[in-house]
Amino acid sequence: MEARPNQRLSSQAMAFVLAGGRGSRLKELTDRRAKPAVYFGGKTRIIDFALSNALNSGIRKMAIATQYKAHSLIRHIQRGWGFFRAERNEYLDILPASQRMDEVNWYRGTADAIAQNIDIVDSYGIKYVVVLAGDHIYKMDYEIMLRQHVDAGADVTIGCLTVPRAEASAFGVMAVDKTMRITDFLEKPKDPPAMPGSPDEALASMGIYVFDWAFLRDLLIKDMQDDTSSHDFGFDLIPHIVKNGKAVAHKFSDSCVTSGLETEPYWRDVGTIDAFWQANIDLTDFIPKLDIYDSSWPIWTYAEILPPAKFIHNEDGRRGMAVSSLVSGDCIVSGSEVRNSLLFTGVRTHSFSSLEYVVALPQVIVNRKADLKNCVIDRGVIIPEGLVVGQDALEDAKWFRRTDAGIVLITQDMINARARALG
Repeated sequence: MEARPNQRLSSQAMAFVLAGGRGSRLKELTDRRAKPAVYFGGKTRIIDFALSNALNSGIRKMAIATQYKAHSLIRHIQRGWGFFRAERNEYLDILPASQRMDEVNWYRGTADAIAQNIDIVDSYGIKYVVVLAGDHIYKMDYEIMLRQHVDAGADVTIGCLTVPRAEASAFGVMAVDKTMRITDFLEKPKDPPAMPGSPDEALASMGIYVFDWAFLRDLLIKDMQDDTSSHDFGFDLIPHIVKNGKAVAHKFSDSCVTSGLETEPYWRDVGTIDAFWQANIDLTDFIPKLDIYDSSWPIWTYAEILPPAKFIHNEDGRRGMAVSSLVSGDCIVSGSEVRNSLLFTGVRTHSFSSLEYVVALPQVIVNRKADLKNCVIDRGVIIPEGLVVGQDALEDAKWFRRTDAGIVLITQDMINARARALG
């Protein structure tokens, strides 16, 4: 497919979203759902950010590779992302690991997830592939990255975060020359290489890759035939291209989408309970680090038809109120105080209860006189009357999952076990 003058490269590209991971560091939050399907920000799911970036960038062909406990994710995609029209040459395919190659192998690695679907990608008739992780929170225009990829004549272009060199050991780190060509790729190095001209900063991989499809296709076929390969981009394909081809780094700050309120490029891996809680609570700040109210770069999701939020009772000690909080549709705050918290769809809080720095997922019920602080409550949990969380670390850890930072995760199974033990 040849580009017409002034044609956006995104119109010749597809987004291949890798959404098969469990995200085990989120503990019980991913017992019933894959990490990309975890709720975020009041009404969205984590995967909505990668998909919305692709859509807003002009990409109209997408595929989502799923594997671990994918039902919640697949149902969300079907409900919220069903507006792609084949007659407009738009596609969104869900590609579960389905033993397409043989009866033994599911997806064996990130590269294998694409390799097993080469025939489907071929059918899209695209020139470029943007490979995305489905489990990060950020806003980014992939068209800018595609343009750099083409202008540089790269075999692969890798999205990179600029991070303090002292913190870079947690990432895959790029060593680059002055033209941003990658000269070395190091997985979690003890002594990360610095950026040229910036000795205190390093370039860390975001897990976002741009390839010419013809190049990646050949590479995947060779990799599938290599029994020594783990069939992973970070461990196998990227180091091979760095050594034998042309790999270029793309700085996230060059394509990060901001509304003017954000003071620095925003990217978060919400892969731990602490990080998940913090990123949600950050949205309640007076000027949040991430602007989700920017209508020029909307975060698309499943838009449920719901009644508005409601606040009832107005007497001392029993006033339905929320301050510095996000309250979603179908919530009823009844005679309770909500501060610096985020209530997802359909939450109910009852009289004399108090919530502070609480992330309550959909359909949570907080019964009377509960006093909750610094916690994440899983979907559908019924908080018993008078429960106190966030004041006694030993008591919290006895019944619930408490992190070293003091954030408490509450699930219905934990509530039930506590009820049985207390008789």
